Amino acid sequence: MLFKTTITKVLFTSSVFLACQGLYAAGVMRDIKSMDLVHDMKIGWNLGNTLDATDSSGLNTEISWENPFTTKAMIDLIKAKGFRTVRIPVTWNKHFGEAPDYAIDNAWLDRVEEVVNYVLDNQMYAILNSHHDEWVTLTTASQTQITDKLVKIWNQIANRFKDYSDYLVFETLNEPRLYKTDYEWNGGTPEARSVLNAYNAAVVSAIRATGGNNALRHIMIPTHAATSMAVAQDALVIPNNDSRIIISQHTYWPYSFTMQLPGTDTWGTDKDKAECDAELDRIRAKFVSRGIPVVIGEWGTVNKNNTAARAFHAEYYTRAVIERGMLPVWWDNGFEGLNTGFALLDRENLGWYFPEIADALIKGTDNWIPLNNRKAKECNFQVRSLSSSSGVISYTLNQRSDLTLHTFDMQGRVVFKLIRSAQPAGQYKIDLTGSGIPAGFYMLDLKAGNHSESGKIRILY
Repeated sequence: MLFKTTITKVLFTSSVFLACQGLYAAGVMRDIKSMDLVHDMKIGWNLGNTLDATDSSGLNTEISWENPFTTKAMIDLIKAKGFRTVRIPVTWNKHFGEAPDYAIDNAWLDRVEEVVNYVLDNQMYAILNSHHDEWVTLTTASQTQITDKLVKIWNQIANRFKDYSDYLVFETLNEPRLYKTDYEWNGGTPEARSVLNAYNAAVVSAIRATGGNNALRHIMIPTHAATSMAVAQDALVIPNNDSRIIISQHTYWPYSFTMQLPGTDTWGTDKDKAECDAELDRIRAKFVSRGIPVVIGEWGTVNKNNTAARAFHAEYYTRAVIERGMLPVWWDNGFEGLNTGFALLDRENLGWYFPEIADALIKGTDNWIPLNNRKAKECNFQVRSLSSSSGVISYTLNQRSDLTLHTFDMQGRVVFKLIRSAQPAGQYKIDLTGSGIPAGFYMLDLKAGNHSESGKIRILY
C-alpha cells in the first residue's frame, strides 16, 4: 500500500546477527545472544508426560503415566528426524524433602541429569524446567514461603548443572497460574502477575548466584499460564533487564482446531492462514521486535483422525514461527489416541505414529540454517546506511538474492512491504520518501536470502 505524503526524518538502529563460535562439548559457553541461540535451536520436541508425571515419588514416577523409561535410542530418533531441541519437563514435587532445606532426592536428580545428557550427547539443545509444581501459588499471602522453596530447589538444580554448556537452557516455571479459578486460563489477576514477576526474578537471581556457567546461562521465563494473551504479556517484567532472558509462550492455536472437542478438524483456508499470521505477528511485535527472544515451548494438535489437516497446519505453523524469529517446540504426551493424543514418536517401538506430521514439521524448517553457517552468509548482504534526512536505506548484495522489506507498527501490523525477486549483486537504495507512514515508532525488517537486518524506526514530520 502506497501513500502520498513525505517522510522528513527516519532514524534506524541495525542489529546484526553474529556468527556463533564454540562447540557442543559440555562446559563451552559461547558469546552468543539469546536471540541467536533461539534461532540455532531450530525446532523442538517435548518429552511430555514422563519426568513431569505427578502420581508417585521415586524413579518409577517416570513411567507412572504409562510412558516407558526414556532411552538414548528415543533421543537418537528425534535427532535423526531433524529436531535440534528437546524440552524436558520435570516435576520436582514429591522428589524433595521438608523445610528448611527442601533437599532434592539425589537419585531423581541423577536420572534427570542422565536424560539431559542423552540430549546434549547428541549435539542438541536441552530445555530443563519446573513442571506441574502446583505448590507454586500466585498469592501475596504465600509469596514468602513459596519464594524460599523455589530459590532453594533451583539452587540445587543450578549447582548440579553449573558446569554445563549453553546448550542447556533453564526454564523457571511451566504454566504458573491461579489454579481452579476463573482467572486460571484468562491471564490471571494483577496480584498474580505481580507475584509471578517476583518469582521469576528470585529464580533467575538464584541461578545466577551459583556462578560458573550459570552466570551466563540463557533462562526462559513464562507469562501467567505461559499464555500469549496481551494482559499477561503486558505485565511481564524481565528480571533486572537481564539480556539472557527468553520468553516462554504456549500457543495451542487456534484452539478450535488444536484442542477443542469437538471443535473443528479442518484447517488451511486463506482466512485461517491470515489469522495465524496476524496472531504470530502480534507476539513478534510484543517481544521479538523489541529484541526479546521467544520460545513457543508448547504447541501442537490433538488427533481427531485428521492427519492430513494436522500435517498441513504443522508445516505452516512451524515455518511461520521460525520466520518471525521464534522457536516452535511440539508437545508430545506419548499418547496417539483420538481426542487426547499429541504423540508423534512411538517410544515403545522406536517409530513414528504420524510420520506425515513429523516430516511436515521438519519441512517447515526448510529456510533455517545453523548459526555457525551464518557468518559466511553475512557477507552477502550489508546495510550500509539509512539517511536521517531523506529516508533512504542503502544496501549491498554480493550475490543475486531475493529481497523483502517489511515495516511493522508497534501492534505488529504491516504498514509497508516491498519485494524484489532475484536482484543481482550490486549497491542499491530503498527510498521510503512518499510512503506516507504516519509519525511514530516502527520496526523494520530487511531480508536478503537467508540474512536479515532489523531495527527500530522513528518517523518524524
